[in-house]
Amino acid sequence: MGPDIRTQSLTKPVTVAEYLFTRIHQLGIRSIHGLPGDFNLIALDYIPKTGLKWVGSVNELNAAYAADGYARCLGIGALITTFGVGELSALNGVAGAYSEHVPVIHIVGCPSTVSQRNGMLLHHTLGNGDFNVFSKMSSEVAVDVARLNKPSEIADQIDHALHECWVRSRPVYIMLPTDMVTKKVEGARLADLIDLNEAPNDPEREDYVVDVVLKYLHAAKSPVILVDACAIRHRVVEEVRALVAKTKIPAFVTPMGKGAVDETSPEYGGVYAGSGSQDAVRERVESADLVLSVGALKSDFNTAGFSYHTSQLNSIDFHSTHCTVRYSEYPGVTMRGVLRKVAERVDLKKLTRVESPAVKNEVKKNYEDSKTITQAWFWPRVGEYLQEGDIVVTETGTSNFGIWETRFPSGVTGVTQVFWGSIGWSVGATQGAALAAKDLGTTKRTVLFVGDGSFQLSCQEVSTMIKHGLDVTIFLIYNEGFTIERWIHGMEAEYNDIAKWKYTEVPEVFGPSPKQVKKFIIKTKEELEKLLKDKQFNAAKGLQFVELWMEKEDAPRALKLTAEMSAKHNVRLED
Repeated sequence: MGPDIRTQSLTKPVTVAEYLFTRIHQLGIRSIHGLPGDFNLIALDYIPKTGLKWVGSVNELNAAYAADGYARCLGIGALITTFGVGELSALNGVAGAYSEHVPVIHIVGCPSTVSQRNGMLLHHTLGNGDFNVFSKMSSEVAVDVARLNKPSEIADQIDHALHECWVRSRPVYIMLPTDMVTKKVEGARLADLIDLNEAPNDPEREDYVVDVVLKYLHAAKSPVILVDACAIRHRVVEEVRALVAKTKIPAFVTPMGKGAVDETSPEYGGVYAGSGSQDAVRERVESADLVLSVGALKSDFNTAGFSYHTSQLNSIDFHSTHCTVRYSEYPGVTMRGVLRKVAERVDLKKLTRVESPAVKNEVKKNYEDSKTITQAWFWPRVGEYLQEGDIVVTETGTSNFGIWETRFPSGVTGVTQVFWGSIGWSVGATQGAALAAKDLGTTKRTVLFVGDGSFQLSCQEVSTMIKHGLDVTIFLIYNEGFTIERWIHGMEAEYNDIAKWKYTEVPEVFGPSPKQVKKFIIKTKEELEKLLKDKQFNAAKGLQFVELWMEKEDAPRALKLTAEMSAKHNVRLED
């Protein structure tokens, strides 16, 4: 066979793998999660050649969780698995990223194009000759599926997929056949970065929407701003904070939006989640005659069982794909440009403001004269322990609801998975978040709050934390089982119980040096106070593992309320 004419026509030929990983590096990613498998091994050889680091997780599900956590803190993440068995193990984690608008690049090493054309009976297949069956599954949780089968199209496919991943802030799926890894594509393209800017709104339509928003804002007597998850995911936090800073309008967050507003700001009014809110928060938001809602994702747990008591007639909703003013929708007019112009053009002389509720860490108010560590006391106490710039990861269940009662210092990044709610997600996500902080060159502390039941699902990822020398503090709430499930249904049911592990011994299984891991068993308020005031503990170097004892049936106030509503929804019959 003669020389490949297509390769000869390239001005700067590079392999497909080099092109793909260089593009990923250009996005700011420095570490790639995943596991090796025979269909991705050749591609993995190119990772260090392009300035990237291979993480090497313990299983594909944890790798997907970690890529999710990495993306939430760095902006975007990447994951590599092998065909079939590997990618399906990761699919739950990728689906969570999709549902919560997290940009994750999922690369799957797959059999060669020749094997696919011939329908060969290969391992990791279903034996039916269909090599696209798994990509079809993933297409439901990806905004773009790129099957890299034709060298002449591959560079365009990669660039398009990565653009979609960033701009739409959701996962993409890239299927890389073994015989395409070393094929050559045009490397000269790499000199020009992928344009990651959103398409601008039509100026005339945008200005019209801004005028309508300002009309209602200037007329309002008690406006508030409510910031939700998609404000963070679609990167308009800067615009939101600029609007709050200029207008001084009371600003609230939902559970999924926690961290989007500076909680030390006098305008910050707390967490609004319908009936699950503190009384002062609920009264202030629900009495507002105008709610500027940014990036709303009104799921059951994010709204405490769909318990919002606000009217669409008094709402203006800003989204990544459209804006809605009362009952009028403006498709294609996206929130970034509108928020910027509203902040620029608002007439402060026409604004009417009321004060926000005061938000404090109510430690003394929730103190009980007993040695027992209670949920009501613990979470405000956490607010006093946290430091500026911390990354705070909370697990589905107790921690996700408890953190509502914690007032963050300035610059804290909240990492939660309220909507998808995959138990065990937080351990992998913590590893990814801590690695992102390290890759960014920061000295941020990464702090995880996780229940004992959740930890048992994904504890192996502690091994990866140790492997990469990450600075992580884990507070494991030892309360003998699945607390959130108990409160929804089956307080004494056997299926909500778990085996009693010696949790502080778990890290030793993974072989760290004594300097890498510090472990503590804390059973009383006095012991916890001493620990939280310890300078060395607060320095948070290496892995710190705290086994924190709480009562089996104790739960945060918001969890109890939401669980009750969830239980009612589970048994509700159609009228």
